[in-house]
Amino acid sequence: MRIIVTGSIAYDYIMVFPGQFKDHILPDKMHVLSVSFLVDSLKRQRGGTAPNIAYNLALLGERPEIVGTVGEDFGEYRSWLDSQGIDTSGIQAIPGDFTASCFINTDLQDNQITAFYVGAMAHAAGLSIQATGATSTDLVIIAPNDPKAMERYAEECTALGVPYLYDPSMQAPRMTAAELEAGFRGARVLTGNDYEFGMMAEKLGTTEDQLRRRVPVTVMTRGEAGALITVGDTEYEIPSAKAHAVVDPTGAGDAFRAGFVKGMARGFSWSVVGRLGALTAVYALEQAGTQQHSYTIHEFVERYRENFGASDEVDSLLDAAQVSV
Repeated sequence: MRIIVTGSIAYDYIMVFPGQFKDHILPDKMHVLSVSFLVDSLKRQRGGTAPNIAYNLALLGERPEIVGTVGEDFGEYRSWLDSQGIDTSGIQAIPGDFTASCFINTDLQDNQITAFYVGAMAHAAGLSIQATGATSTDLVIIAPNDPKAMERYAEECTALGVPYLYDPSMQAPRMTAAELEAGFRGARVLTGNDYEFGMMAEKLGTTEDQLRRRVPVTVMTRGEAGALITVGDTEYEIPSAKAHAVVDPTGAGDAFRAGFVKGMARGFSWSVVGRLGALTAVYALEQAGTQQHSYTIHEFVERYRENFGASDEVDSLLDAAQVSV
C-alpha cells in the first residue's frame, strides 16, 4: 500500500505566552477585541500537516509520499525530508512565492491562538491525485490544506475509487456544509477532535452521534480523555498514553493520524490501531515542535507494552523492521 499524504507544508513559528489568554480577554468587549501578548520564546520549526504526518509515518517504518506546493525557500526543508526517508517528488516549488507559515501562540494552559499565511499553498489545487497513479490499493490522506485543493483531491479519489482519510480539522470553521458533505462523500475515514466534530455537526444540522456514522470509520480525539473510534455501529474507546512531560501540544493530532494510519495499513484490530495513534501522539507532546521527536521501532514497541500491555500485532512491527534493515 502506498500512502500519499496531502496537506499544508509550512514553517511553524512557535511562541509561548507566560500566562493565560483568558486573563486578558474581557467577555463584554469581545465585539471590539484588541489584545497583545508579549511572548518570551520564539522558534522556527519545520511544520505543516502533510510533513508532520509523513514524518511520523517514516518513524514507524513507512515511506510516505507528500503531494503539495511550497515556495522558493523550501530547499533545506526538502533535503531534510529526503534524509528521513520521505518521498518528496510530489512537492512542487512555486517560483516567486514563499512557503506557507503558521504562527502559533500557546499559553500556560495549552490554549492556542494561531494565524496562518497561505503563501505557496494557494497553488495546491493545481496538483492532481490522478497524476500520482494512485489506485484502489493505496491510501490518500487529505489533511488541512487549501480548501479548493482538498475539494479536488476528494473528488478525484472518489472518481478513481482510491480510499482516503478526510481530515478537515482546522479548515472546518471556514468550510460550508456543502463542502464538508463533498469531502465526506467518498471518504473511508473521517478524523478530527471533539471540538471540530461539534462544529461540523452544527454546520450540517445533525448530531455528533449521527456525524460519526456518516462514513465507514470515524476517529474523534479527545485530548487526555483519549479517542473514540466508530466503525459502523461499533465504538472503541481508546485510552490516552502516558506522557513523560507535556511540553507542546502542537502536532499531536498529526502524529495520532500517522499512528492510526500505520495500524490500519497493517490490518490491525481497531483497538490496537487507536492505541498506536495515542502512543504516536505522546511523542509529539513531549517535544517543542512537530518534528523534533524520534524513536526506534524497538523503543516504540517497548513503550506500547508499558502503556497498554503486550500485543502480538504490535510485536509484528519488530519483524517488519528487521526485514527492512
